[in-house]
Amino acid sequence: MNIHDLQRDFVAYAMSIGVDKIGFTTAAPFTELKNRLRRQQELGYQSGFEESDIQKRTEPLQLLDEAESIVAIAVAYPSRMQNAPIGKRGARRGIFCRASWGVDYHTALRERLKLLSTWLEEHVKGVRIESMVDTGALVDRAVAERAGIGWSGKNCSIITPEFGSYVYLGELITNIPFAPDKPMEDECGDCRLCLDVCPTGALIQGGQLDAQRCIAFLTQTKGTLPDEFRSHIGNRLYGCDTCQTVCPKNKGKINWIHEEFIPDPELAKPLLTPLLTITNREFKGRFGHVSGSWRGKKPIQRNAILALAHFKEEAAIPDLIALLHKDDRPVIRGTAAWALGKIGGDTAQTALHEAEATEQDEEVRSEIYKGLQFFK
Repeated sequence: MNIHDLQRDFVAYAMSIGVDKIGFTTAAPFTELKNRLRRQQELGYQSGFEESDIQKRTEPLQLLDEAESIVAIAVAYPSRMQNAPIGKRGARRGIFCRASWGVDYHTALRERLKLLSTWLEEHVKGVRIESMVDTGALVDRAVAERAGIGWSGKNCSIITPEFGSYVYLGELITNIPFAPDKPMEDECGDCRLCLDVCPTGALIQGGQLDAQRCIAFLTQTKGTLPDEFRSHIGNRLYGCDTCQTVCPKNKGKINWIHEEFIPDPELAKPLLTPLLTITNREFKGRFGHVSGSWRGKKPIQRNAILALAHFKEEAAIPDLIALLHKDDRPVIRGTAAWALGKIGGDTAQTALHEAEATEQDEEVRSEIYKGLQFFK
């Protein structure tokens, strides 16, 4: 089979197993990206979750020594939920970002990439393959952009004409010399809606993100959230979709395509108060299959406390007091203290004074002090 026929049949197979877009590019270094990543490091804009070695992130030959091509895939996920529950006083709800609806996309894309790898192994003797999703060394968006999957939007997402920016990305490096696709023209134009509405100003300029200020990153941290960001979290439990939901290119892109990503409304928009007392076993059993669970329950619980403070949910005061007095994690005790002050009321104030008399941890004491300042 010649390379042209192989590539054609490979694309057809990819579509048959639930890949929504596929593109090809060379294994040449990502030279411009290398300079951008160095600048990001210098500015302290990286999240710390990514591969720290810039060489590995930008030179495919570092990952596969015979690399000739990179195959980029995109799989669409939904932007809307059917039968979404409505939160109300006494039953407030948080929300997971759209990329965490349904099954963990890492699992779903790895399964597809494994099938693609197996197909190539069956059709090409001596083929070598290195595949990755999200946590791999290569920058998914840079690969997808060069492979013609979509253009890199000002919101730092890959935007496709067919599915908007609601796509998961993955890639495989191979020693097969596939014909490369052409990159797509940037269609953002003069639009800057995503820049203007970013809650924390994390989008510095088109295509440049300070991950340390991005709510999607902040919701995944495990420590006490810095004061300046607390009021911006809202009811977000994991991730942030603001720069996607305002994008005109996402208008009408609903993407109810893959059953595995259709969300369970009670998991995507869960009640907040029950999250405060959920056990590790319960958390894994309920949320373990979604990507938003990867950091464990602690960040989700901290964010749930902040969401209850955002709503000034008085019904949660007894649960927050219980956390303040009994939880063994300083971050949770401290966040509960701040939330009690934010919500207010005599019961909350009394609880803070009682905790002030017994709390030994300095960070928690600082949060108790902040909580009490709300009453002045």
